[in-house]
Amino acid sequence: MQRLLHFLSSLLFFGYVFGSSTDNATDLVDLVNLFIGTASGANGGSGGNAFPGAAVPHGMAKVGIDVSTAPRQAGYVSDNSTITGVSLMHDEGTGGNTNGGYGIFPLFPLTNCTFASCPVGISPRAALRAAGADAASPGYFTTTFVNDIKIEATSTRRAGLIRFTYPTTANHVAVNHVVVDLTNDLQRSFEGGEISVNASSARVTLEGTFLQSYGTDNYTIFACYDFLPPPHVTPQQALVASGTYQSNTSATPSDINISVNTTSLSYSGTTSPSPVQAGVLLSFNSSSVLARFGVSFISTDQACANAESEVPDWNWTAVQDASKAKWEDVLSRVTVDTQAENPTIVELLYSSLYRASLVPANLTAENPYWSSAYPFYDSFFCSWDTFRTVHPLLSLTSPREWSEIVNAYIDGWRNTGYLPECRANTKAGYVQGGSDGMPIVGDFAVKYGAYAADLGVLIEDLYQALVDTAENTPPNWYEVGRQNTAWKEFGYIPTNWTDPSGAVGLPTREVSRTLEYSLGDFAVRQAAKALNKSSADVALYGNRSMGFTNLWDPTVTSDGFSGFTQRRLANGTFAYSPPGACSPVDPVGHSCARGTDNDVGFYESSSWEYSFFAPHSMSTMVNLMGGNDTFISRVDNYFSTGYFYAGNEPSFMMPWAYTYANRPDLSALRVRQVVFENFNTGIGGIPGNDDSGAMAALLTFHLLGLYPVPASRQLLIGSPFVSGYTLSNNYFNTETKFTVVNFDNATLVSNPANGTNLYVTGITINGQQSESLCWIAFEDVVGGGEIVIELGSDAQAAATIGCGPGPNALPDSLENGGFASSRIHWLKVYPYNCIVNVHNHYTEHNHNTSIEQNLRIYMHAPSATPASTRAKPALKPR
Repeated sequence: MQRLLHFLSSLLFFGYVFGSSTDNATDLVDLVNLFIGTASGANGGSGGNAFPGAAVPHGMAKVGIDVSTAPRQAGYVSDNSTITGVSLMHDEGTGGNTNGGYGIFPLFPLTNCTFASCPVGISPRAALRAAGADAASPGYFTTTFVNDIKIEATSTRRAGLIRFTYPTTANHVAVNHVVVDLTNDLQRSFEGGEISVNASSARVTLEGTFLQSYGTDNYTIFACYDFLPPPHVTPQQALVASGTYQSNTSATPSDINISVNTTSLSYSGTTSPSPVQAGVLLSFNSSSVLARFGVSFISTDQACANAESEVPDWNWTAVQDASKAKWEDVLSRVTVDTQAENPTIVELLYSSLYRASLVPANLTAENPYWSSAYPFYDSFFCSWDTFRTVHPLLSLTSPREWSEIVNAYIDGWRNTGYLPECRANTKAGYVQGGSDGMPIVGDFAVKYGAYAADLGVLIEDLYQALVDTAENTPPNWYEVGRQNTAWKEFGYIPTNWTDPSGAVGLPTREVSRTLEYSLGDFAVRQAAKALNKSSADVALYGNRSMGFTNLWDPTVTSDGFSGFTQRRLANGTFAYSPPGACSPVDPVGHSCARGTDNDVGFYESSSWEYSFFAPHSMSTMVNLMGGNDTFISRVDNYFSTGYFYAGNEPSFMMPWAYTYANRPDLSALRVRQVVFENFNTGIGGIPGNDDSGAMAALLTFHLLGLYPVPASRQLLIGSPFVSGYTLSNNYFNTETKFTVVNFDNATLVSNPANGTNLYVTGITINGQQSESLCWIAFEDVVGGGEIVIELGSDAQAAATIGCGPGPNALPDSLENGGFASSRIHWLKVYPYNCIVNVHNHYTEHNHNTSIEQNLRIYMHAPSATPASTRAKPALKPR
C-alpha cells in the first residue's frame, strides 16, 4: 500500500498521464513473419510445425495449404513437396501425429481437363508451387502453382473466403474446376460422412468423422461451401456443371468414377479409417472462383449459418481488414519503437506475439457435448506445453481472452469432474505430466480472483475445480486428471505399484509426474491464499507441494555432482535411472515418451534437467544441491555438457535458474546465448515444435527481460533485448512503460563482450527504488506508470550485488516462507484516471482529506463508492 500511495502522490505531483510509448507509422502486422518455424522436421530438421495460413486470434478456422509429405503437423511445410489442397482447420506448432491434425474438407483448383477426366484423386491432382510464391500476413495467405493458378485465403472465427484465380488465354476463358474433397483429411482418417451439392444455389454441405490428432477418439465436423456470390461481387462466376466422384471400391481407392449431375454421397460410420476417396466436382465458366465457407462442430446448418453471419456480403477486403485489425489490436499490447530497435529483434518479437495468440481456439457455440452459457475453447494441445509461458503472457496483456479460456477449463470440470488437460479436436488427449491446467487456473485465481465476477468467472467454481482435480482420481488418469490415490498415499508416484482403486493409466513418467503434481498442489495453495480460503487448505496443499523432495536421492552422482531426482518404489527404496538418460547426449537412447517402453521415469527430459524443476521452491533445490556455488557450477555443467535442449518445455526456465543462487548476471549472459543460438527469423527459426505457441511466448518473455513464476505474482526480471517497451493490459486498460537506461546494442549477440551494458544495476517502479534486481510484482507490470531498468557493464560488481541487499531481494521460495501473501487488492492496479475519480468523489463529501486518506476510506468501504468506479477498472479508450 505504501508503494501505491507514493506512486499516486507522484502522479499527482508530476501530472502523469498514460499514453503510448511510441508513435510507429508501421502497422505491426507488417512486422510478422508467418514462415518462422515452417521448416520440415524430417531427417533431424527443426520442425517448428508453425501454421502460416489465414486465421484470426484464437480462431477456430485456420485456412491453409496442405503438403503431401509428412511430417506436416500443421499441414504446411516450407519445402518442395506437392500440395494436395487448401483446407479449413489446422493445429499450430504441435507434435502428435506426424501426418497432422485436421486438414478437413480441402478444395483444389483444376484447369485444362474435361469434367469426366479431371484428376480429382488426392495423388493425381497434387501440384507444385512456383518458386517463392508463398506469401502471408496476419489474416491472409496466398501462393501460386506452377500452372499459374493462384490461391488466396482469408477468414473470420468460424468462416472465411477462398479464391482461385486461373490463367486465361488470349481469346477466351476456359472452363475451370474446383474439387471439394470429403474424405482426405491430413491423417487420411475418414470414418464416415456425407456430402451434397445443390446445383441451383451452388452450395455444398459436408459432414465427416475423423481421428483426433492426439488421442484415441474420433470427432465429427461439418462444413458449408457457397459458390454463388451475390450480384455486387465481381467478377461473377457461373456454375456450369456439378457432380460427385468416388472410389469404385475401397479395395481400389485410386480407381475413381466421376458422375455428372449426381447430388450426394453418403458413407456409413466405420470403426477404422476408410481409404475411400469421394467428393464433389464443380465447373465454372470464369477465370476467378470465389468460395465462402463455414465450419461447425454442431451441424451443416450451423456451418452455413456461421458463413452467412460472419461473411454476409462476401466482401474480401472487409474480411481481411477485420482480421488485420484484430491482429493489430493483439500485437499493439506490446509496443516498441520499431524504427529504433534492432530489426531482427522486432521481427522476432511480433512474430512470436502473433503465434502465441493463434491457440487455444475459440469454439464458443460449437460445443457438441453439453449446453453451456460459458465459453468453449479447444486446442489445449497441451497444457503441459503452455502453462509455463502462453498463459502467463495472456495474463499480462490479454486477460479478457484469458478469462474466457480459463472459463473453458472450469466448464470442463463442471461437465466431466476434472479440469481438461490436452483437449484436441474437442476430445480428451493424453496427459503428459500432471494435470497442468491446475497451474493455469491457479494463476488466474492469484492474479484476477478479485475481478473474477466482472470477467464472468465463478470463482467458487474455479476453486472447487482445483480441489476436485487435486483430490479425486478419475477412472482413466491417462486422459484427464491425476493418479491421486498414489500421490496422497505416498507423497510421490511410486514405480511398479498397482493402484487398488481400479483406476487405470499409463504407469510411467513417475518422477516427472511427481514434480508436476507438486506444482499443481502449489497452484491450489496459491488459489486458497488468494481467495481467502481456510488456513487448513493452505497448509494441506502447501505441504503436498513439497512432495518433489521425496524423490531426491542424494547418493546418485553424475559428472562429479551428487543428488538427483530418481524413481522410488512403494517400499521407499530408489530405482536408479542414469541422470543423463533422455538428454540430448544420452549415449543409449532411452525412451522418454509416453509409451510403455519408458523405463526411466521422466517425460521428454532427463533427471539432469528435471532435478531443477521446483519453480515454487527453488531454494530447496539450491540447498539440496549443496548451496549457491555448487548450484551455479551445476547449472554451468548442465549447459556445457549438452543436457540443455532449447526445444522442450522442461528447459524453459533453465537460463534463469542462476537468479535463485543470487547471480542474475549469469542469467543475463545465458539468456542471450540461448536466444541467439536457438531462435532466428528463418524457416528453421524455432528449436523444435512451437508447441501451441509455447516457444513463441517463451521467446517473447526472453526478449522483454521477464520470466513468469507459475501460479504466482512474481516475474523474474533481467536485461531486455530492446531499449524500451510498453505493455498494455486490455482489462485494467493500463499502459506500463519499461525504459532501459544504458541499453547497449552490442549485447545483442550470443556472447556479449566484457564492458558492454548487460547487467541490471537498478530498477525503479514509478519513481521508487525496487527492493530487488531479480524479480518484479505482477501488479507493477500491469499497473501502469513507468518501470526504469538501469544497465551497467561491470560484471564483477553485478556478481557482487546479485539480487540486492534487501531481505526480499531473492525471488520467493515456499521453503523459505515465500509466497506468504497471494492476495492483491484490485484497487492497487487501477489506472490513474480512476484513482482521481475516487479521490474527487470522496473530496466532495469529505473536504480537506488527502488522496491517501480517501483511498484508505475507499478500500475499507467499497460499497459507498459509485458503481462506475467500483465494479470494474475504469476503461480508457484505446
